[in-house]
Amino acid sequence: MDQRERPLRLAIVDDYAVVIAGVASFLADERIDVVETGASLPVVSDVDIVLFDTFGQVTGNGIDLEDYIRNGGGAKVVIYSWNLEPSLIQQAMAGGAAGYLSKVLTGPVIVEALERIMKGETVIMTGDDETSVDGAGDWPGRSVGLSPREAEVLALIANGLSNQDIAERAFVSPNTIKSYIRSAYRKIGVESRTQAVLWAVDNGFVPNRSRNIDRDLRTRPPAPEQALAGVPKASAPQP
Repeated sequence: MDQRERPLRLAIVDDYAVVIAGVASFLADERIDVVETGASLPVVSDVDIVLFDTFGQVTGNGIDLEDYIRNGGGAKVVIYSWNLEPSLIQQAMAGGAAGYLSKVLTGPVIVEALERIMKGETVIMTGDDETSVDGAGDWPGRSVGLSPREAEVLALIANGLSNQDIAERAFVSPNTIKSYIRSAYRKIGVESRTQAVLWAVDNGFVPNRSRNIDRDLRTRPPAPEQALAGVPKASAPQP
């Protein structure tokens, strides 16, 4: 098989199992082998790209990209986020990211972007200007009507961040964060921060630090020519 026809080998990094499952499902029909999924830990499998989903995470200067490619395999890190603040993108790219992709992009567009990155391009694709629209994938609280941004704000609240801390991470004003909080509280039926945290704990907003690896895909299969190289050649007939 031609190297270009090989499925792209991907690790998906995030601390929330439902988010990872949503991204993996979203990409399931594309030209991708999802080799490893799990929490924000160094990737141990032989992959081409580490897709860092920013749900509930620090972005920009807060991401130490080397943490995800310590195995020395040369994987590229691509940020996958709804937060498209230009200065945030700049920080991530300056920190070594090979690409920055919006969550409003479709599966085929994402795969095309990843393939371009594998060819050596630096790819930034922001998609729609409105980044709070419901995209593909999944997130905690979606079943009760929380938008991606409302869910992320609630996740950060559950992790003990103040409104000011969240606003600084999201590059929006504290008043905007308060608006997200009010709408999220209304949807989940709570009236206080304490009630919101308790609801979050009971509804999938506690980070999951586990890792899942496809044992059949963890090690890259040899290219056909490499496999043939290990086969002893037949001896020439003796005269």
